[in-house]
Amino acid sequence: MFLRGTRLAAALAFATALAGCTAVKNTGDALFGPGEEAAKLTPRNETYRDLLNLPQPKGKILAAVYSFRDQTGQYKPAPASSFSTAVTQGAASMLMNVLNESGWFIPLEREGLQNLLTERKIIRAALAKPNAPENNLALPSLVAANILLEGGIVAYDTNIKTGGAGARYFGIGADEQYRVDQVTVNLRAIDIRSGRVLHTVLTSKTVYSKAISADVFRYVKYKRLLEIEAGTTTNEPAQLAMLSAMESAVIHLIGKGIIANSWSLQNPDDINSPVLQYYLNESTAIM
Repeated sequence: MFLRGTRLAAALAFATALAGCTAVKNTGDALFGPGEEAAKLTPRNETYRDLLNLPQPKGKILAAVYSFRDQTGQYKPAPASSFSTAVTQGAASMLMNVLNESGWFIPLEREGLQNLLTERKIIRAALAKPNAPENNLALPSLVAANILLEGGIVAYDTNIKTGGAGARYFGIGADEQYRVDQVTVNLRAIDIRSGRVLHTVLTSKTVYSKAISADVFRYVKYKRLLEIEAGTTTNEPAQLAMLSAMESAVIHLIGKGIIANSWSLQNPDDINSPVLQYYLNESTAIM
């Protein structure tokens, strides 16, 4: 009886360790859930660090972004709602943040242009009153952009790669499964005066999902069945993958513009900076 109890305890410890170690590794928190967390800044991928480490431009570029739409036509698979899209509908706001963080662009508000114009009408109406204290001050005109940035989320491919592995011995088992999706964005810079497309970039980022589970299925005595299951699932947020793809697209766009003399560096020797060289030397993979 003592030996049987020892084996049972070992089986329980084995199953808990297999799933528990993964849960702690992925969340850094309690075994049975991440727990409550306070609001914090959105985490970013390595491309964000590259974006912040770009060398300084000779002059910042006034850029207008009217929209950055979801052009995938993809919806979340069942059992999610058929009205829920697979990708975010706020990509334009994310792109404005990326442009501002890069230090190369001065993004101009164009997505909410109608709201901006309405507020300017209210200011003009207030200044037109006879007793207005500042009615002799003219409202300055809106700043014109140097380039127009267009594009969108052009593809979201699911189940590019799937796989897994598992093992079971004497009623004790563990398995791991993974799935890889991919999001692709297009970003292009357009000369406002001529309408000519100066540079265009396509970047892709994988969305990785992984599930690890362990279980015990044993008859501990006659008509007494023991079942234990534990596991954890990690899904990379799709919006963070898209944000990383946008950051990569902006860096590639900056690099292409430098090479083509569309814009220039404050210090020409910064063309040899590790960040720029990494993205300039990156080549398109041929499948």
